[in-house]
Amino acid sequence: MTSLSTSPASPAARSLPTVLLLALLACYLIWGSTYLAIQVALKSFPPFFQMGTRFLAAGTLLMAWVAWRKPQSGSAPKLPTKRQWMHALIVGALMLGGGMGLTATASVHVGSGLIAACVAVVPMMIAAWGLLWGRRPTRGETVGMLLGALGVLVLVQGASFSASPLSMVCILAATLCWSLGSVLSTTRFPLADGASGFASEMLCGGAVLMAVSLALGEKPAWPPRPEALLAWLYLVTLGSLVGFSAYLYLLRHATPALASSYAFVNPLIALLLGSAIAGEHLTAGEWGACALILSAVAAIFVSRRSR
Repeated sequence: MTSLSTSPASPAARSLPTVLLLALLACYLIWGSTYLAIQVALKSFPPFFQMGTRFLAAGTLLMAWVAWRKPQSGSAPKLPTKRQWMHALIVGALMLGGGMGLTATASVHVGSGLIAACVAVVPMMIAAWGLLWGRRPTRGETVGMLLGALGVLVLVQGASFSASPLSMVCILAATLCWSLGSVLSTTRFPLADGASGFASEMLCGGAVLMAVSLALGEKPAWPPRPEALLAWLYLVTLGSLVGFSAYLYLLRHATPALASSYAFVNPLIALLLGSAIAGEHLTAGEWGACALILSAVAAIFVSRRSR
């Protein structure tokens, strides 16, 4: 993985390249807006059905592009091996099956801004899961995890989550699944390189989501409402294909700290969109809890960047 030089003489230290800046803005704005899109799509598509069809469609398109694109050497495209498909099934089941499926379930009764604020604790949980592999958190990460735990504790006691305890359980379980899947994908179960790895994860995760949807007996409204269909298409194209591609580019051409900075920008975007478009109302206590969580993520971000 390459990283940007931070020396004073480096042009990259003074300003980000245009392509890198566009990728960063894509992760910030697109992923920040997907929380509202999930809620709009719920008007016609149940949680697990919505996420399952979204990732199956996006994964199929991305894998088709991988198979169609010919490497420069003229050889056959490099597709995942059987072992990598098994890794994709495990990681996809956790990150997409549990993470995204339960996030959509929680979104049925809780506003998109609060959901995004809860998801912001993922970097703290990743640091905590790292303890199982002997990675001791830095002082900044420890402070961040404590602040984040306090923020979540305050947030779940607010009016929104108090009215729906099941949503609280779902979003906390979702962050646990997503963070564990993230750690396993870089330690025990690495995916195939590049776009084929993302595609295999989306296909396997989508299949798990659809299996859960069938088991729960979910039934989409047909014909779907126009706004729900547009939101679903937005999630497939921009949310999955463009967003994941931008993130993949950041992982290859930016520092890990810069690539993961979306974690504390997305909640701000989601909160603003939820208030401005969906009319979501947060109490003073909920705003304070969101501020605590974002401060915690910022502390972890700064600590990792200095490391």
